[in-house]
Amino acid sequence: MTQADDKESYRAWLAKVNQLCGNFAARPLDGKFYGEIDSGYARGLKLSTVTTRGVNLYRSREEIKRGNDAWFYTVFQLEGQAVMEQDNRQVILEAGDITLIDAARPCSFYWQQTSRQVSLLLPRQKLEHLREISSAERLPNHLPMVQLSHRLLQESMTSPEMNENESEAALEAIICLLRPVLHQLDARPSRRDRQFQKIMALIDEYIQSEQLRPEWLASETGMSVRSLYRMFADKGLVVAQYIKNRRLDLCAQSLRNAHDDEKLAGIGYSWGFTDHSHFSTAFKQRFGLSPGEYRKRYR
Repeated sequence: MTQADDKESYRAWLAKVNQLCGNFAARPLDGKFYGEIDSGYARGLKLSTVTTRGVNLYRSREEIKRGNDAWFYTVFQLEGQAVMEQDNRQVILEAGDITLIDAARPCSFYWQQTSRQVSLLLPRQKLEHLREISSAERLPNHLPMVQLSHRLLQESMTSPEMNENESEAALEAIICLLRPVLHQLDARPSRRDRQFQKIMALIDEYIQSEQLRPEWLASETGMSVRSLYRMFADKGLVVAQYIKNRRLDLCAQSLRNAHDDEKLAGIGYSWGFTDHSHFSTAFKQRFGLSPGEYRKRYR
């Protein structure tokens, strides 16, 4: 096959993807391109079987606004390996795995080596019971519900005698089988909550350091200072105040175990208070006692 034939095959494949699956753009990867896509409207099951390699298929804001986004792509990996990306997450699918990709948000698929998968369109309203769908999450092939979903899909694809009602029932059954797995994902902390937990852990890790300030925290976590303040405000907190109070609480804990000859200024300094006068004032504001009085009461 000539280079011109390869380009024509590539353009024809992308055009068919856009016809069957919605608007996508693509770019070639290293290696020789190969692409096939078979339409699959098994009655009520709107699906496509994609066999390809050497291409990156993606859906940007531009493609989304020109097409329908009222569904999820439920990707059933049949053979080979595929890489799916969405919402700063990346999942590597092996044969038997499943993932969900939201058609309303940018996504990217990478097929470096030959891969075969079925993409089933799952109407968005079918998943309204879930608080937040975690897209680009691997539903692994060892889970019984995932295995049963694969079997049911393949049985439906090879049963031409199915009528519209039966195929609709098959779609509902696949959703029911995946629902327990999706509920587990739904119960996990959101990406924003995980980021907040990461920031709190970073504060504890560097609580004794002078460099621990909102600006440093934002830089270390790849956020703007404004976004950091907003994240804490959503929790009813002020980031600088939280750091100061966390330090004071740890100082109080140290004071309860301190010896009489241990210098108060040294205890404050060890938890990030470089100015003893500031430490003493802040401590009394929080606990109603000076550090010295607090140590006498709790020693």
